[in-house]
Amino acid sequence: MIKATLLPLAAGCALMATSGCSSVMSHTGADQGYYPGTRANVAMMKSDDTSWAMTPLLALDLPFSAVMDTLLLPYDYYRAGSDKTADSPRARIHKNELHSLAAGGGTQVAVNP
Repeated sequence: MIKATLLPLAAGCALMATSGCSSVMSHTGADQGYYPGTRANVAMMKSDDTSWAMTPLLALDLPFSAVMDTLLLPYDYYRAGSDKTADSPRARIHKNELHSLAAGGGTQVAVNP
């Protein structure tokens, strides 16, 4: 009985772990709002810079990323009010440079936010 329920559960977990690559990758960085993996897939499919070989892989990953993003909605809601600079190295560097400019140290450097 335990073996009959454990095997499908393990197979389901393995399937979930191998799917939704865009969703998993987008959740490892700074907070990007809701459904970041799905939005990343769609944006890459629309982009002219995406190669012809990558487009079918993105189309295949899209439904899995949508499911994974849906499962991670409570986590996204929890992170929604957090400071985005805490997770993003680029945002931390930008905040540091703005702080040093405000303190009067150094020359002005153009940084894209």
